[in-house]
Amino acid sequence: MKAFARLVDAICYLMQLLSGFLIAAMMMIVLTDVITRALFRLSDGSIDLTFLGGIELVKFSLLFAILYALPWCVDRSQVVVDLFTERLSERKKSALEGIYFLGYMLLGCGMTYRFYEATINASSSGETSQDLLVPMTYIYAATVFGTAMLALRSLTVAKARFCKALGFSA
Repeated sequence: MKAFARLVDAICYLMQLLSGFLIAAMMMIVLTDVITRALFRLSDGSIDLTFLGGIELVKFSLLFAILYALPWCVDRSQVVVDLFTERLSERKKSALEGIYFLGYMLLGCGMTYRFYEATINASSSGETSQDLLVPMTYIYAATVFGTAMLALRSLTVAKARFCKALGFSA
């Protein structure tokens, strides 16, 4: 099980790196779009370097930047209100953390199921994106991967927290 958890962690870490690249790419797309539109406007249309699909590229980059960062960050950025947990022992805190990581796992499973259905529907209908005409099957399938990894990472983190609460080694 430790090898599986390490594999999930490694994949989620790579997804987080991809997420960072997507944020940088998104910034460059917006910058390029603004500059080319300004050039078009300043030249009264004689210089047309504008491109179609900038909004879609930013939209999908944002989707994957957030979705691919979530699995790696799920156990690192939780807000805990000490007012409710300050008097709990470390074991009880770990058990409580395990419970809410199971909640994240259920959220990931639910999203995976719904996006899997969307993938099947998009595949059968031939749905594409509006501007770039990218088959939505690919977008939904990549989303299924991200949500499934969120569910798997949440499960492995929950297991580690429950093992800590019970006094076992993860």
